[in-house]
Amino acid sequence: MVLGEMNKKVIKNVIKLLTMVILMGTVVIWIMMPTSTYKKIWLKSMRAKLGKSIYFGKPGVNLLVYMFPMILLAFLGSIYLHLKKQTTVNQFNSGVERKKRDKFGALKRPMLVKGLGIVTVTEVMFLTMFMSLLLWSLANYFYYTFVTITPQTIPIDGDNLWQARLDSIAVRLGLTGNICLGFLFYPVSRGSSLLAAVGLTSESSIRYHIWLGNLVMTLFTSHGLCYCIYWISTNQVSQMLEWDRTGISHLAGEITLVAGLVMWATTYPAIRRRFFEVFFYTHYLYMVFMLFFVFHVGISYALISFPGFYIFIIDRFLRFLQSRNNVKLVSARVLPCETVELNFSKSPMLMYSPTSILFVNIPSISKLQWHPFTIISSSKLEPKKLSVMIKSQGKWSTKLNHMLASTDQIDHLAVSVEGPYGPASTDYLRHQSLVMVSGGSGITPFISIIRDLLYVSSTSACKIPKITLICAFKTSSDLSMLNLILPISTEISSYVDIQIKAFVTREKVSTCNMNIIKTLCFKPHSSDQPISPILGPNSWLWLATILSSSFMIFIIIIAIISRYHIYPIDQSSKKYTSAYTSLIYLLAISISVVATSTVAMLCNKKSYYNKKDQNIDVLSPLMIESSLGQLLPEFTNIHYGERPNLNKLLVGLKGSSVGVLVCGPRKMREEVAKICSFGSAENLQFESISFSW
Repeated sequence: MVLGEMNKKVIKNVIKLLTMVILMGTVVIWIMMPTSTYKKIWLKSMRAKLGKSIYFGKPGVNLLVYMFPMILLAFLGSIYLHLKKQTTVNQFNSGVERKKRDKFGALKRPMLVKGLGIVTVTEVMFLTMFMSLLLWSLANYFYYTFVTITPQTIPIDGDNLWQARLDSIAVRLGLTGNICLGFLFYPVSRGSSLLAAVGLTSESSIRYHIWLGNLVMTLFTSHGLCYCIYWISTNQVSQMLEWDRTGISHLAGEITLVAGLVMWATTYPAIRRRFFEVFFYTHYLYMVFMLFFVFHVGISYALISFPGFYIFIIDRFLRFLQSRNNVKLVSARVLPCETVELNFSKSPMLMYSPTSILFVNIPSISKLQWHPFTIISSSKLEPKKLSVMIKSQGKWSTKLNHMLASTDQIDHLAVSVEGPYGPASTDYLRHQSLVMVSGGSGITPFISIIRDLLYVSSTSACKIPKITLICAFKTSSDLSMLNLILPISTEISSYVDIQIKAFVTREKVSTCNMNIIKTLCFKPHSSDQPISPILGPNSWLWLATILSSSFMIFIIIIAIISRYHIYPIDQSSKKYTSAYTSLIYLLAISISVVATSTVAMLCNKKSYYNKKDQNIDVLSPLMIESSLGQLLPEFTNIHYGERPNLNKLLVGLKGSSVGVLVCGPRKMREEVAKICSFGSAENLQFESISFSW
């Protein structure tokens, strides 16, 4: 056992070393790419050695330099996470581990609270480095433009000086935009090993996608406008409709830009919040955007920004496979505060971390809409049940609440899911105490944390941090959400030290009977399945297999087609059409991803899908209810007609390490972040849980 743990530790250290080497090499390439040294010496040398290959040709250089390292990083990340998943709880609670993690606590402190949102010290560092890369690239490109394009170098019968420079600047803006595009898809790959390996989740990193999307469209729009001005000023408007067989296709670029602008327009906050469905569905234009982007620049150059998109395609197809089946919904509870708890049957081999989310689709409400909800159950405490809480805040959730609250006649509800998605691991045990601050339905991620800590305390000798839950609600009916903290009537005081401070802001006395809860039990169909991991219990290992095998198959397909089809035509006087080459590469990627992902899913379904999991008994109401009447007097203080004084509640908390978690309205999160910000109380370790889908 000890030897096995040592071997895993050695392998993880080797993976970390390889990752650092690959990252350093990749960073050097990105830094050097806009320089003349890279273009005239490095690229020329690589093309001389690799670009004349009969198997890959010119795209082979970018395939090796840009795409292969990132796929390798994703592969190594998956292996690392597979090994890390087997780390025992005791290791996370050890004194050495606690000190090691506390050393880096300052890097997670909020440094900026407004403007870009709550931004930590680490995020500011990486944001500064990324913006420095963009400015460095623009500076080099513009320097090249103004040094090489002078009155002496322009032909007498050619463009004016400003026109020639505008042409060059337009190209350079597009090149810089491609750098941003290269990182655009990483944050939205929900099951990506690259995010999980660095402690990120898709919901926490969605804002990086927003920032990158704004940069991409700003640069690409500037690129397009510059060319429009150039063509109009030089009487070459016909160039806008040109589709070159072997070079840059202007028409494809314009289609790309139009698709991007439509998506960009719907991201405006007022449109996104009021017309979310419009925002959601227009984002499917990313397929048009990427397809015509490849046609515009050619597959060789597109491979620079393709690694993130490749990883996203794998993630998206795995989600598609999971969403094809209906899952077993066994019961629901309707709370007085227009909140619904859905209880699903799940396979015991499905494990997830606290604060994970599940995407839910109910065809009877909408066949196309998928909505994310926080999981409130613990996969350890409740091995055969998965629960989500849904607060009525929009049309979809309101329809669901009305459907379940208005009738007792529903005996079956068809539901499909994607997920769960969440952090690869959590380290709440490293703190001496935990303070959780929530507003309204923001309490949901904390329910899963409390349940998980309850399990750890009841099954191991680990010291559990003292828990303080500060929750603000608008009305007394919202207090019924506290019913969901425990899955069953458990003697909680035997396992955890918890105190709940509830604030009802809009009422001075209780106006609702919080114990009136409607429970519905469903009769699942025989075809309904428990929620199971699409790639089985060893999902990270299978993801590594998909990444490596799909990329190898893709390489083999391209090598064969290039050697026996593209290369012979290129050697003749008639060059192979660029669009056809791009299409072949895209089809090869699609075939390799679909084939390997499908085989992996079928192998796991055959190996791990246990028929007895389909016959899990319908959960009785007693198994899913807890009693608020028992919970409130002992652990909860309710304050009516006032808001929580967060500064008073947080400042001065004792303990060398106090974890402060917040989930709720933006102003609440910003207020807590300001209290815990860089340079403030040293013992407060801040973490914001925000869902911005």
